[in-house]
Amino acid sequence: MTITVLPGIPAGADELSVWPASTTPLPHGGLAVGGVPLGEIAERFDTPAYVLDEGEVRGRCRTYRDAFPDADVLYAAKAFLSRAMVRWVAEEGLGLDVCSAGELELAVTAGFPAERIVLHGNAKAPRDLEAALRLGVGRIVIDGPSEIARIAAAVGPEGRQKVMVRVVPGVSAGGHDKIRTGTDDQKFGLSLTDGGAQHAIARILGQPRLELTGLHCHIGSQISAVKPYLVAMRRMVGLMARVRDAHGVVLPELDMGGGHAVAYRPGDPALDLTALARRMRAELVEGCAAAHLAVPRLAVEPGRAVVGPAGVVLYRVLAVKRTGTTVFVAVDGGMSDNPRPALYGVRYAPRLIGRTATAPPCTATVVGRHCEAGDVLAADVELPGDVHPGDLLAVPVAGAYQLSMASGYNLVGRPAVIGVDGGTARLLVRRETLDDFRRRDVGA
Repeated sequence: MTITVLPGIPAGADELSVWPASTTPLPHGGLAVGGVPLGEIAERFDTPAYVLDEGEVRGRCRTYRDAFPDADVLYAAKAFLSRAMVRWVAEEGLGLDVCSAGELELAVTAGFPAERIVLHGNAKAPRDLEAALRLGVGRIVIDGPSEIARIAAAVGPEGRQKVMVRVVPGVSAGGHDKIRTGTDDQKFGLSLTDGGAQHAIARILGQPRLELTGLHCHIGSQISAVKPYLVAMRRMVGLMARVRDAHGVVLPELDMGGGHAVAYRPGDPALDLTALARRMRAELVEGCAAAHLAVPRLAVEPGRAVVGPAGVVLYRVLAVKRTGTTVFVAVDGGMSDNPRPALYGVRYAPRLIGRTATAPPCTATVVGRHCEAGDVLAADVELPGDVHPGDLLAVPVAGAYQLSMASGYNLVGRPAVIGVDGGTARLLVRRETLDDFRRRDVGA
């Protein structure tokens, strides 16, 4: 097997460090995940295909439960949701946070207890709130002033709904401008600095049909440092103390959101979960003691950090083209199944599998099949110089925000999801087909 060092990756970095823990090398350049050879999955289920390691998902759920034993851990469904994922998360004792009636209904119909679900969203549609109240969702996170009266009216005269307030704490953190949500210049939440959060809290406390259980914040995504969370927590505890002083109400819950970074390539920074849990707990206890405030129940909302590293996507090479000094390797997927490189400039580490390379490595750009110049999956990566049509490429850390953000561009159809565990592979989500597109198109 030829081992190359990718541009920007430290020499000596373990090339399988970002793959599921179950990944094992096979003869002739093959790899197995969950005890199942990836080449066999490609032959059996076709490509593109997402491979999801059940053991890795469950292990990461348990790691969070162990790190936060006295907190609520809510899996962020927007990262990836399916009926199998709902079952795994439920069995591992996590709660769930959802952003739409669709996510909520799928979870509940798959057997997830509604009281363990939190509904988010900066612009909740009437059907989102209707579904939440009908199914008995545990918490609704209020994101703007207009939601207060809407939710109270929808609850009805005999009902009472538990709610939280999403606060913007004025903390900038995250791996890209488009995923930084802790500052006042974006669409989420109520500002701490302009008094919007305080005003909303006062209004909610005056609504007999709403029960304010606590505060919520989410400062961004792909955050690899602990400090931003501590700064945000300090400000949230300060607000809780001011609520106590102004209204005589001690809020029992504090949800600090998620955004925990994972490494997409060997050597990339990732959030130290053990350090995060230890320091967040210490900050919460010390801050509450200084404010003479009862310590609230903490909640965190990991999504990517649970499912991202558990996924691998498989592509078949369709064409190799040398244009000037650039080698383009085109595959049978692209931005329709992974828009993240185009949206955020995310970098991946694709790998040739299924054969041993005989040529020296070359620098190549892996591109998709779509009619966009920006349809680039991985720019300037090392691949064997003899890469050719028919080769199989695998890209790790593909479990989060890929299929969940997939589109129907060029009517290509979204890939299948294959679950692997203990040497067995099974279809979790079937491939989208032309028949699916035809059935939805009811016009003449």
